[in-house]
Amino acid sequence: MKLHELKPVEGARNKRNRVGRGMSSGNGKTSGRGHDGQKSRSGGKVGLTFEGGQLPLFRRIPKRGFTNINRKDYAVVNVSALNRFDNGTEVTPELLIESGIVKNQKSGIKILGNGNLEKKLTIKAHKFSSSAVEAIEQQGGTHEVI
Repeated sequence: MKLHELKPVEGARNKRNRVGRGMSSGNGKTSGRGHDGQKSRSGGKVGLTFEGGQLPLFRRIPKRGFTNINRKDYAVVNVSALNRFDNGTEVTPELLIESGIVKNQKSGIKILGNGNLEKKLTIKAHKFSSSAVEAIEQQGGTHEVI
C-alpha cells in the first residue's frame, strides 16, 4: 500500500448535506439559516473585527510610529565568517549563498567587522562597515562596493 492509495473505510465519511431540497430533508425552506438577519443572507458575514457596535479592539489600542516602505534589509556577514575561504579568493554574494553563509540576499549583503580576518581576500558586497574595511585592508585584501 502506498500513501496515494489510502482511502477512508466505506461509510466512514458522510455525504455532503444538500440544503434547500424540500422540508422532508430536514434542511428545507430556510436551509438551516434561521429566519432573517445578516447571517441568513448570501454573502452575509460579520467581519472578524466587528464587536457588535462596540469600538473594535484595533481602534481602541494607541498607535505609535510608522513602517518605512522604502527600508532596505541587508543580509549581514561578519568578517570572521569569511575565514573559511582560501587566500586570494574573490568573495561574491553568489559565493556566500552557495557556501551557506547567507541564506538569501534580501536587499543586499553588508559586511560587518565582528571577529578577526586571517586571510587575504577580495570581497564584493553592497555595503561595508568602517571596521570591516579596516579588517580587510589590514590583511592586504581589497573590498569592492557592488
